Amino acid sequence: MKRYWKVGDLAKLTGLTVRTLRFYDQIGLFSPSGQTESGHRLYNELDLSRLHQILSLKELGLSLEEIKSALHGGQISPLEIVGLQIDQITEQMKLQQKLLEQLRHVSKLMQGKAELTVEDFTSLLQAMKIGLEKPVLERRASWERHLELLGDFLAEESGIPKQKEENE
Repeated sequence: MKRYWKVGDLAKLTGLTVRTLRFYDQIGLFSPSGQTESGHRLYNELDLSRLHQILSLKELGLSLEEIKSALHGGQISPLEIVGLQIDQITEQMKLQQKLLEQLRHVSKLMQGKAELTVEDFTSLLQAMKIGLEKPVLERRASWERHLELLGDFLAEESGIPKQKEENE
């Protein structure tokens, strides 16, 4: 037996608002698989999978229009999306671990009433800064590559010849 959720139930299940789900439907990003006789939206398990893809790509920094193009063009598979999430979380964990080590080092020095050096503070500040900057820069580079591939795909589909690089 297939399970279906009305928009309000899906909102509660996912933590999204009904307004967001309706907006996604309005822009053609995420539409329900069915409707009740009275016109209420009905979502199924396949819809949940698509919603996961949408939210994952959004979390990775894509705009809704970019997500729509990527999913519509089949440029990114669900497995690739999960892989990107794994990579992102792994990198975040490494950065957080480094920051934790720096904080423990500073805490140990403070507990021992040792004087903190400039290097101690700069190492801590660098670990904090990298934790904020690195994921953003890596995400940008990754999505620039994906969007370039998507652009090539869309150009092929519409019959537009690929533009040559300006430096060529």
